[in-house]
Amino acid sequence: MIPSIRIYEKFSEIKRHIIGLFLKTSFLIIMTSLPATASFLTFNENVEDALQGDWGKINLNIRWRFEYVDQEGKGIAKGDPIRVRLGYLTPKFAGFQVFGEFEGNTPVFIEEYNSTRNGKTRYPIIADPAVAELNQGWLSYSGVPDTTLKAGRQKITFDNQRFIGSVGWRQLEQTYDSAGIVNRSIGNSDFRFAYIGNVRNITGRNVKMTSPILNLGYTFPEIGRLTAYGYWLDYTDAKNSGPFPFAFSTQTYGIRFNGSTRLKRNLKALYTAEFASQADFQNNPKNYRANYYNFIGGLKVTNTGAAFSDIIGKIGWEYLGSNNSVGLQTPLGTNHAFQGWTDQFLVSPPAGVVDLYGVLGAKILGIELLAVYHQFDSAVGGTDYGSEIDLKISMTFAKHYTFSAVYADYSAKEFKTDTRKFWLLAVVDF
Repeated sequence: MIPSIRIYEKFSEIKRHIIGLFLKTSFLIIMTSLPATASFLTFNENVEDALQGDWGKINLNIRWRFEYVDQEGKGIAKGDPIRVRLGYLTPKFAGFQVFGEFEGNTPVFIEEYNSTRNGKTRYPIIADPAVAELNQGWLSYSGVPDTTLKAGRQKITFDNQRFIGSVGWRQLEQTYDSAGIVNRSIGNSDFRFAYIGNVRNITGRNVKMTSPILNLGYTFPEIGRLTAYGYWLDYTDAKNSGPFPFAFSTQTYGIRFNGSTRLKRNLKALYTAEFASQADFQNNPKNYRANYYNFIGGLKVTNTGAAFSDIIGKIGWEYLGSNNSVGLQTPLGTNHAFQGWTDQFLVSPPAGVVDLYGVLGAKILGIELLAVYHQFDSAVGGTDYGSEIDLKISMTFAKHYTFSAVYADYSAKEFKTDTRKFWLLAVVDF
């Protein structure tokens, strides 16, 4: 047998195995989506009552995940990390409030992967290292009407998290050592400003910077939200600052409109339009200016009156441009949510990237189904990077418990190599 045919058959066999496992897991989720018993609901209510009172509120989140990665040329990685997050929020006193939250992550039985910190570089990366850390610790003041001041280590998310986010998909969250203000004193508008001195990233490392970020928004009732933003990212340490030293030191200015409008009683039109311009900033050695475009259009059926609800169909086009052989970057964004779940484009290639994609989703008896197809090309040079299909099934019951199965398959053409990933997740969240 010709070697290339044997390799192709082996990959096809692995792909069939993963898809089969995905379908079996999906069936298991459907079979377990039975109504919760009265005693179980009573148990949840007792836990809720025990975790909050006049003395404040405790939050508890436990997430176990099995992840399987098959990366051509690198091999197979497997891991089952569990993340525990425990926090306490004080009651307000004279406008002041304090929140502290710790999190720890560790593999349970399987650590056949490169966590970026365990030295197992022979495996593909699963970026969930065994780390215990302070995830959040902040002090806020809301004694001024319609205004909140907050300082300390905190979560910051702007808009759809494309440029500023928390990367909630990974076991360790991305949080920011910063001071900021939110003001909503003028009608339907809001003003958000923060100054970031350090980022605690998803691998439990500190990334030093001096970065002011600004986001201004205005909501048009029943139409959508208009935002304008400016992000000045000044990395002060060459480490963890991009594909070359200080590559992520950038200044980005943009405008975004996102919303929906009702066409009929249970039918909505969905739309997004966004433009941004990015240039080098401070110590970045490259001189460039690249543009960003994002256009989305779709329809959503909110309720069919039967077993189906929230039926969604969308088509999107996202463009991360390139100039002087530098691609537009989004280093603080929740990038896993964009351009495919196999994470091939967490850092934009020098030629940029264009993502044309379609989304289909629905809820069936409360079970969420989602399918996404991507076609990736370079922004300059006409390179066909490849394509990807992403599938997800998820169910939340009794408000606090979620089970999910996720599959992603990247078929490479002229960028990186074929990669398949599969996840099983179980979450408890109080």
